[in-house]
Amino acid sequence: MPRTYQNPVYPDTMADPFVLKHEGVYYAYGTAPGGADGRQIPVLRSTDLVDWEALGHALVPTGAAHYWAPEVAFHEGRFYMYYSSGSADEGTDQKLRVAVSDDPAGPFVDTGKILVPDQPFSIDAHPYRHGDGQWYLFYCVDFLHVADDHRVGTGIVVDRLLDMDTLAGEPVMVVRPHQDWHIFRKDRTMYGSVYDWHTVEGASVQEHDGQLYCFYSGGAWERDNYGVSYVVADHPLGPWHRPDGGEEALLMRSVPGAVIGPGHNSFTTSPDGSQTWIVYHAWDVAQTTRRMCIDRLEWKGKRPVTAGPSHGPQPAP
Repeated sequence: MPRTYQNPVYPDTMADPFVLKHEGVYYAYGTAPGGADGRQIPVLRSTDLVDWEALGHALVPTGAAHYWAPEVAFHEGRFYMYYSSGSADEGTDQKLRVAVSDDPAGPFVDTGKILVPDQPFSIDAHPYRHGDGQWYLFYCVDFLHVADDHRVGTGIVVDRLLDMDTLAGEPVMVVRPHQDWHIFRKDRTMYGSVYDWHTVEGASVQEHDGQLYCFYSGGAWERDNYGVSYVVADHPLGPWHRPDGGEEALLMRSVPGAVIGPGHNSFTTSPDGSQTWIVYHAWDVAQTTRRMCIDRLEWKGKRPVTAGPSHGPQPAP
């Protein structure tokens, strides 16, 4: 009988899950409470994407109160963890940083650099290496001006990496909130004013048939409007275009009575490399915590599709 799995694939909190496949082994990193030893960012290990072993916590703390949304890139023999840290659970003091390790399990030691020092808020870094070898960093910042059909709130930009801890300082907009389902909170006090705040966040890029797809999560991370959609371009620096039908999340959204708020995804491949898998977090119906889930990503022509968020037995990778 073919092997199956059922979401979630890890029982404890693992929000914003990022999976790095390195030399045939999977390492998962996420947003979760720190360890008893003071280290931050849990790291898990697997050989099949289904059964996960906890390895402890990977990041040597910098003194910040909170740490969010890690992603790890491997380049020239070293591992670079991009993450955000700050003093508040929610607000405007989150800053993007990068830490370095010689081992995917850590310890990762911060470089001491703030990647986007001119922004009051930056989060959700996604390092992406294009086919020509150039590295780019997708990340989130806040937009307070209204242009075209864009809404005030958090959006995604991209910039070139001059080296693994230095940005070119020439960010280009990828996607800003532009739909009703992107609402984060009405009448939110931010930057000394009150806004109907909208959010798109959690970039993750896939290439398909010569085009780039930047997947994003929109809405409020703790509510049922949170889901995954995407924009499309020919190059990391754009221009990025929205597909038709964006009045709702195009790839993945809540399943009433079963799964709430699936999102902030990454991608990896099956052990044999033949399948693409989306890794994401989702709430149970009681909203106990956000746990790591996986589902297969497939393509119907130029359209990405998935059976997720699944909540019953599924064929394993």
